Amino acid sequence: MAPPVLSYEDLGLVQGEGWLFRHLDLHVGPRDRLALIGRNGAGKTTLLKCLAGTIDTDEGTRKTVPGTRVVLLEQDPAMTGHATLGDWVTAGEGAPQPHEAAAIADQLGIDLDRPTATASGGERRRAAIVRALSVEPDVLLLDEPTNHLDLGAIDWLEGWLNRFKGAFIVISHDRTFLTRLTKSCIWLDRGDLRRAEIGFGGFDAWTERVYEEEQRAAEKLDAKLAIELHWLQRGVTARRRRNQGRLAKLNEMRAQRAAMIGGPGAARLGLARDDSKTKVVIDAEGVSKSFGAKDGSVRTVIRDFSLRVQRGDRIGLVGANGAGKTTLLRLLTGELAPDSGKVTLAKTLSGIVIDQQRRLMAPDKRVRDVLAEGGDWIDVRGTKKHIKGYLKEYLFSPELTEAPVGSLSGGERSRLLLAREFARASNLLVLDEPTNDLDLETLDLLQEVIADYDGTVLIVSHDRDFLDKTVTVTLGLDGSGKVDVVAGGYEDWAKRKATPTTTPSKKAAPAPTPNLAASTTRSKLSYKDQRDLDRLPGEVARIDGEIAAIEAALGDPDLYARDPKKFADLTARADALRADKDAAELRWLEVAELAEGLAS
Repeated sequence: MAPPVLSYEDLGLVQGEGWLFRHLDLHVGPRDRLALIGRNGAGKTTLLKCLAGTIDTDEGTRKTVPGTRVVLLEQDPAMTGHATLGDWVTAGEGAPQPHEAAAIADQLGIDLDRPTATASGGERRRAAIVRALSVEPDVLLLDEPTNHLDLGAIDWLEGWLNRFKGAFIVISHDRTFLTRLTKSCIWLDRGDLRRAEIGFGGFDAWTERVYEEEQRAAEKLDAKLAIELHWLQRGVTARRRRNQGRLAKLNEMRAQRAAMIGGPGAARLGLARDDSKTKVVIDAEGVSKSFGAKDGSVRTVIRDFSLRVQRGDRIGLVGANGAGKTTLLRLLTGELAPDSGKVTLAKTLSGIVIDQQRRLMAPDKRVRDVLAEGGDWIDVRGTKKHIKGYLKEYLFSPELTEAPVGSLSGGERSRLLLAREFARASNLLVLDEPTNDLDLETLDLLQEVIADYDGTVLIVSHDRDFLDKTVTVTLGLDGSGKVDVVAGGYEDWAKRKATPTTTPSKKAAPAPTPNLAASTTRSKLSYKDQRDLDRLPGEVARIDGEIAAIEAALGDPDLYARDPKKFADLTARADALRADKDAAELRWLEVAELAEGLAS
């Protein structure tokens, strides 16, 4: 093994009234490809800055091999005082020469003459990448490098990093990006730093083994620690297992959409208007939209687009920056009128828009103010919940109720906004780049919330893995005005792009997911497995009903003061039922997978 080119030994840093982390050791070899993973607020960005030498730590020794160039790509570098992106890229000590920056900028497709004051998030991110890559680094420290990038730019960056001869450490929410590039994982968890010589593809299995080992150790300690650890595990491993079961349901929904869509070019979802269970909520027919350019030319962004969206659809919009995703989103939601054609919205449509600017989060407000207008209870789609219990559902410590929003990390603020918005009653959810700044556990949570959402979801995202796990239909835009309508997620759309067809064909649609109940009869499951497969869906529904009844009772704001014992008993019963539900869902998933395997 080659000696490290960068190391930090016994690293410790005080933040606020205590240690953010202490006694950390990290060594980076000359060709390491490291994924740095941890919850929002764990200190990942701060750790990168320590490694870059831009933060003075309270303890520890930083060492580099002489001549090693360590370069940090920050999430949101300050560009004030520079007229253009190019001025910022080539300014300051250690900056690249203009010709070096231009060579990378041409490959990445960024105009460095763009004024910094009007540059978009994607343009600013590309400029930061140009500056970082142009100086011939030996070690790259990358903080969310794919934020605000379109799919083409992400593909280019992946290719560059695969050819890179040096080492890199990357923080990213993009699972596909991490899986393709990393060879080792470093996990910052509760102040400790663990390392495993596995790529990100093995991260989930590794962390579950760590949690299982801690669970066994906790059982030998006091019961309180065991309960706290169980809450942590239920928020992580059980959620992942439930999401596996939801993926099977998602595939069934995609098969149904494939049958409705038909072959390429048949873009309308054929739905019965008088069927209340499949009610059309958005009906776009022959929609076109054009915009005039400064040179007097006219660019058609959307051309002759038709789509019927039904209640419960999860629609993903993908394409390069500038291809027209935002325009199409605004057309579908009625915010923008088409030049021709029409968009009809259901009269009962009530939407929530969560955009990538996170404009609703005032830094001086407390968490309690954001969620419950300063009170102790929050109305969650008609059910009252105590703010501390609701915070736990979104992976927050209940003690954060008094914390100012400004003290939270970017990812924690995004998670808090999701908690606030998902509490509102609605039947249309519009998410514009929802995965930016979120940690991987929150992404798992977001997938779960979207899967359980009763209404329709429209998602603009460049996160390929997230789209593959959430959407039933993908709308792919190439910038020419054409919109491809594909049943499935990003990978389904990418395959369609790679294998264009000249005539509509039923073979273009994915094959329907096999009916598990029918296949298990032919697969000769054991009596017990078959009984569980038949019984567990009803059991999970029964448990859900009992949990809902308890939560309704706990929603009484006077219950605790009137009868604290009953409040405690109901809370304990709800926790027990949730544990029963986790176990039932896991067993259901096991027998469903067994049945599917035997039938294949």
